[in-house]
Amino acid sequence: MMNNPGWRFTILGVVFASLGVVIIGQLVRIQILPQADQILAQSSQYAGVVRTITPPRGQIFDRWGSLLAGNKTVYEVGVELEHVTNPETIALALSVIIGLDYDHVLSLASQPYSEDAVYARLADFVSAEQVAQLQSYTQQLDSYQESVSDQKPPSLSGLVFTPHLERSYPEGDLASNVLGFVSQDGIGYFGIEGKYDDLLMGDSVNLWVPEDPNLVEDFPDVPIGVDLILTIDRELQADVEEILDVALEDTGAIAGTVVVMDPQTGEIYAMVSAPRIDLNEYWRFYEVFPEATQFNRPVSRPYEPGSVFKVLTMAAALDAGAVEPDTEFLDTGIFEIGGVYLRNWNQEAWGPQDMVGCLQHSLNVCLAWVATELGPKNFYEYMLKFGIGHTTGVDLDGEITGFMRLPGDPEWHISDLGTNAFGQGVSANVVQMLMAISAVANDGQMVTPRLLRAVVRNGFQYEVQTQISGTPISAETAHILTQMLAVSLENETPRALVDGYRLAGKTGTADIPTESGYSSSATNASFVGWGPVDDPQFLVYVWLEKPVIAPWGSVVAAPVFREVVERLVIRMDLPPDELRLGMLGN
Repeated sequence: MMNNPGWRFTILGVVFASLGVVIIGQLVRIQILPQADQILAQSSQYAGVVRTITPPRGQIFDRWGSLLAGNKTVYEVGVELEHVTNPETIALALSVIIGLDYDHVLSLASQPYSEDAVYARLADFVSAEQVAQLQSYTQQLDSYQESVSDQKPPSLSGLVFTPHLERSYPEGDLASNVLGFVSQDGIGYFGIEGKYDDLLMGDSVNLWVPEDPNLVEDFPDVPIGVDLILTIDRELQADVEEILDVALEDTGAIAGTVVVMDPQTGEIYAMVSAPRIDLNEYWRFYEVFPEATQFNRPVSRPYEPGSVFKVLTMAAALDAGAVEPDTEFLDTGIFEIGGVYLRNWNQEAWGPQDMVGCLQHSLNVCLAWVATELGPKNFYEYMLKFGIGHTTGVDLDGEITGFMRLPGDPEWHISDLGTNAFGQGVSANVVQMLMAISAVANDGQMVTPRLLRAVVRNGFQYEVQTQISGTPISAETAHILTQMLAVSLENETPRALVDGYRLAGKTGTADIPTESGYSSSATNASFVGWGPVDDPQFLVYVWLEKPVIAPWGSVVAAPVFREVVERLVIRMDLPPDELRLGMLGN
């Protein structure tokens, strides 16, 4: 019997049958266990990976479709360690073509392949041009290897390139203060990029991708970020940047700002600040801007505006009926309020004046008196209606408002009424001043400044509507004051006039506050103007910081206004008044 081999087969059959029964029983048990779903979920973790699909960032265009911010393809360069044959060649190539440190690359590329070391990243955000050079070099080395018998020939095998997108600014520093920038981690900072970061980024999608290629399905479409169309006119922006740069050089000012806005819609055609930075080299930010608030001065750099603020004081007084254009005032050169004696900019008396003369000669004493005629309650109520002390709602990241002490504040003194009337002891950013003065240029209606003209989503364009922020003064007051400022400009500030166009405007010269009072050697020189007077189409604000050749807004800021308007009327195709009114039959 022992010599009969059949018993061995019988035993094997029983063993295999028993194993089959156990396996089947285990499969049945797993399916009916309460933990069955959990076991299946855990097993699926090893059948694939979850990948995050990030859509391309939305693009930014000017009002006519010129690309201001887009995306370009760059590469991550790395090595698959299993396929590296000559790390020295890889280190040499990347040090020469990309500029990486040879020893550092050599150390990474020389790692032994293992389950824990499969891939090493050598560089990221490498340009397409550099990758093309590396690929060409790879082909040359492959050809060389076929013709030599070296034991370790030069080779770039194992080197891989993974494409992805990087933010790109084709215009360099053009409108840089408006746009802001996107860092390499994909986050928008400042300006439009910061304000609309979520819209531009779009929504990332997490997808489970099976390891089995036979189970992989086509990736679903991931909606890209929305595209933005700005109110900015690229050509006008470039013109104004050129004008401001020349003005800074000619005047010796340390910085400057010019903003051009439509007073009827709030659309900003140009917002210029200097200095600027090439957004493709945003990492130089702190070299150019030691303080972050210097990046976009029109919204983030409040200052004491000086005499341009007199526009608001006179608007309030006229609207409240405290004065009229022909109200008489005897200027003795000094005005006492709350024990503080206020004087004119030239320390002189100007004698009998009406309200036009007070604006024309920019008399501090007169405007302080006007504010007292209006009274603290009315004065500050009007200033609040003009938006002083509050954010404007402009669609830019980083707006910082100025300050204005009010009656009842512990530090407020009645003398503040006098100094605030001519723009001292109160501060605002340029966009705040533009919004407030837009009421004078727009029939009493104050518009919210904006830079977004339209949003493009899924092929559809959605227009942004004009927003009225309030009506601080009547249309009649706005018209009267505009005429007063037109006469004032014609008689006092010829440097601001543009042949063929009647304009209204006001100069501003403000001493700069210091810890011990006000600087006697440095000023902020400003000018605000709008036109044509009969139907204002543009509102322009100029601010030069610490000009050297002269401290006065009438000398250094008014000519900048004139140059901007001369370019502006051409870009807007706006005929001279006589021709335009003749065409309208007036």
